[in-house]
Amino acid sequence: MTKVYIVRHCEALGNVIRVFQGTSDFDISETGAKQLEYLGKRFENVHIDKIYSSPLIRTVKTAEAVAGDKDIKIIKDKGLIELHGGVVEGKPFKEAFAAYPHLAKQWDDHPEDFLPANGESMRSAYNRIWETLLRLVRENNGKTIAVATHGGVTRCLMCRLNFGDIKKLKDTPWSDNTAVSLVEFDDELNPRIVYMNDSSHVPEKYMPKRNRISSFIGEK
Repeated sequence: MTKVYIVRHCEALGNVIRVFQGTSDFDISETGAKQLEYLGKRFENVHIDKIYSSPLIRTVKTAEAVAGDKDIKIIKDKGLIELHGGVVEGKPFKEAFAAYPHLAKQWDDHPEDFLPANGESMRSAYNRIWETLLRLVRENNGKTIAVATHGGVTRCLMCRLNFGDIKKLKDTPWSDNTAVSLVEFDDELNPRIVYMNDSSHVPEKYMPKRNRISSFIGEK
């Protein structure tokens, strides 16, 4: 079996100021730094052969926390990066979705059809992310790897693993910051979810809850 720990990045400044982070390279927040302390403790005694990360700051720092004192080089892989938001990239959700209401409707009701001008379509990202994961599994047959990535990436993976249908993306919950999912693959690349979206290592006070519905973005 090949084991894959899928880890969403810690809280970043883009999460705090409520913007469409996408591929924008925001650093982590103070709360994010605390989350990483607990994530590091979780992985202290977990054997890992390789660690891969999206190339952005928030994911690389998350990968470094997973590595801890282990002598493992972080391998940056662009295939693990978040979807680029095009016309809404880096902009406040409330402002962006007010300017592009059709994108707000897609984001909420039909995320599989999300297609921002000058950005990456959700369908493209969905396939790109899955092919990246399969490639990493093939390259590490029989090993244990960790993947530090993004909320949208994790959601696409969990949708594929649970439902096998991008149209079920709306029914797939978002993962928490630093939440861990463990997936095992056999030699035929058949996956089995051991557990998903486990953020039990982080005390509740360091795990802010935010509404992800576009019409309410910007509200407390």
